[in-house]
Amino acid sequence: MTFSKTTTYALRILTLMASNPDKMYTSIIINETLEIPKKYLQRLLTDLTRSGIITSIQGRNGGFVLSKKPNKITVASIVEAVEGIKEEVSCFFGFEKCALDKPCSMHNVWNETHHNILNLLKKTKLSDLKNQRLVD
Repeated sequence: MTFSKTTTYALRILTLMASNPDKMYTSIIINETLEIPKKYLQRLLTDLTRSGIITSIQGRNGGFVLSKKPNKITVASIVEAVEGIKEEVSCFFGFEKCALDKPCSMHNVWNETHHNILNLLKKTKLSDLKNQRLVD
């Protein structure tokens, strides 16, 4: 499983912020450090602010700070903030009519795998990621 570019960028932004959670980060610093396109970055910062994961401080000396401690922010909440999480599982083979009453051969395995991944994202905290590499 791979994350979308949107989620990957959000995780990189928040991992950077978690490395020094009391520091205020400007969009310029985040852009220069992570090389995320400015328009994309602005949209992500807006989404993360609206979700309550980060707080926007307005004014000349403003910027962005984490709203909670990194060990209180789950990866699932980050994914939910920037693109949403689908609780319902799409068919592994792409069949339209794949359900318990008419399952494909992968239905049960794929359902279980999907729910295991969701549970892992709900258990994984931002603090678990803070020492990971941020750029290539």
